[in-house]
Amino acid sequence: MRDETQRIALEFPCYGSRRIAAELQRRGQKVNRKRVQRLMREDNLLCLRKRKFVITTDSNHDLPVYPNLASTLVLTGLDQLWLADITYIRLEWEFVYLAVMLDAFSRREIGWALERTLQASLAIEALQMALRRRRPAPGLVHHSDQGVQYASTDYTNLLQASGIISSMSRRGNPYDNATCESFLKTLKYEEVYRSEYRDLDEARASIGTFLEKVYNQKRLHSALGYLPPVEFERGLPAQPSSKVVRQLAI
Repeated sequence: MRDETQRIALEFPCYGSRRIAAELQRRGQKVNRKRVQRLMREDNLLCLRKRKFVITTDSNHDLPVYPNLASTLVLTGLDQLWLADITYIRLEWEFVYLAVMLDAFSRREIGWALERTLQASLAIEALQMALRRRRPAPGLVHHSDQGVQYASTDYTNLLQASGIISSMSRRGNPYDNATCESFLKTLKYEEVYRSEYRDLDEARASIGTFLEKVYNQKRLHSALGYLPPVEFERGLPAQPSSKVVRQLAI
């Protein structure tokens, strides 16, 4: 059990005792959290120290903004609410920018793009990947901050053409998109801060592997009953693709 605990802690350096205990149980070990805490304390298996998160949103524009619909949305399945955000990635000699898209119900990463530009084309590339993968029915809500990329005419036209409803956080309030903010922190602490990317191609390959192979398929989420997003989605009952069911709180 100690050996297995060490292996999990090395594979997922930011796992605390709860997630490691859950992963041990998934691997057939009969163990409780207190015992895992003791083993981690004895072996000095501490999580990576967290760095300050930098917000890179430019909401100083004259483009239309949209009310926050996500705060009153009660989710019952997939493709009812998508969450979008952008962060920066430090390379050896430059900064590049990562746009991501999550399904809020399963926490699954469904679209991403990594480029040198902060133009709307970056966010559009991530959105187009999500649309190819999921093909959502009309009525899906797309939530983001008020950044100029998400408020741009090209981006909002693509949303409207796909039957998607726009929703935006209040200005300067990251808590309105807390799930996506948490996802980006996970990405930074478990992949980016552990790596030294030489160039854009290397960063794109490494981050892509983390998103698709580790985060979606292996990383346990407490909000999903300590299941990875892909496994959580597989366990959901089938829903008709032609209808999105949602309830708005009043």
